[in-house]
Amino acid sequence: MDTLDAGAGGLLRQPKAVWATAGASVVAFMGIGLVDPILPSIAQGLNATAGQVSLLFTSYFLITAAAMLLTGFVSSRIGGRRTLLLGLAFVVVFAALAGTSGSVAELVGFRAGWGLGNALFVSTALAVIVGAAAGGSAAAILLYESALGLGMACGPLLGAALGNASWRYPFFGTAALMAIGFLCITAFLKEQPKPARKTSLLDPLKALGHGGLATAAASAFFYNYTFFTVLAFTPFVLNMTPYRSGAVFFAWGLLLAVFSVLVAPRLQERFGSLKVLGGSLVLLAVDVLVLGYGGHTAAIVCTILSGAFIGLNNTVYTELALGVSDAPRPVASAGYNFVRWFAAAAAPYFAPKIEEWTDIHIPFVAAAVTAVLAALVVLVRRHALTHEAEELEPRHATEDSVTVFAN
Repeated sequence: MDTLDAGAGGLLRQPKAVWATAGASVVAFMGIGLVDPILPSIAQGLNATAGQVSLLFTSYFLITAAAMLLTGFVSSRIGGRRTLLLGLAFVVVFAALAGTSGSVAELVGFRAGWGLGNALFVSTALAVIVGAAAGGSAAAILLYESALGLGMACGPLLGAALGNASWRYPFFGTAALMAIGFLCITAFLKEQPKPARKTSLLDPLKALGHGGLATAAASAFFYNYTFFTVLAFTPFVLNMTPYRSGAVFFAWGLLLAVFSVLVAPRLQERFGSLKVLGGSLVLLAVDVLVLGYGGHTAAIVCTILSGAFIGLNNTVYTELALGVSDAPRPVASAGYNFVRWFAAAAAPYFAPKIEEWTDIHIPFVAAAVTAVLAALVVLVRRHALTHEAEELEPRHATEDSVTVFAN
């Protein structure tokens, strides 16, 4: 929290380049939850099943996972500014094309291209903001962190507001906003210095040879299956209008941001990282079980409440991933995210399939099981994480969490 306090005074006194990058970051993070409120509308508009529409998340995160091996390779060779612009260009083109889709297959394909662009952009944005910011890195981190929280919370609102008229409009709206971001970064951001050492494609995979990092990644893999079952499958369970669904996920996003940034560091300081993570994972498992078996009101409440547990988990996992190994933080982050984003791709595909094979409750049972498995990995392999848990520096928690989440 010292970092946040120190940076707050310089938050508003930033160059135009920083504001341009932060503004584009808000829109980039909005893209993750943008489709949540309109998934039923897309299914109806394209005469598709819930399983087919959920592939919008699968293709997006599958490409994002693979791109983790590519982003450092690219940015260390062409520089941060060009990497940002390349990512934005991909998002503008593929988001606009997504709005013209005539079939689910086309939409899923365009969403994959969008995922590549988003990976290139968000994995580079924090480094660019820190490099261009005035008043030190603390203010830059606070600004980027605010962009992350605002984007995650407002994405569902934008999807609901535009999607209430047509499911195509949120895609066109995102393309337009990202085009504005492209122009702003072109005009205001100068090229940043390139890293002294170029990153290879295999560096993130080599980093996973460390036992502690591999443990964090494996546990996060199971956790992310639970996370994205909630994000991608719950809209079909709620079966609400875009406006109401958008409001639910807006509240979810607010809890995620608040617990990630404000609550998690305090709980870690009092109870320790591993206890906070284990307890939060178990509570998340209980939450998704109630979500699956409770009534409609219970499903709404548990969906919103899951944002609190997800916020806690995101922060602690980040610190474990980046603090436990001696690999450079960007490399450790890429390796960790390479593993965990595959679960984000798997959950939207398997949850509807499990429902088809069984009933609507069982996908949430599977999500509860994976949350418990994530906790068991931490418990069984806690000795590989003990050093990090004891040596955590709370003042670095915010920086690390936005780095990994962005990546």
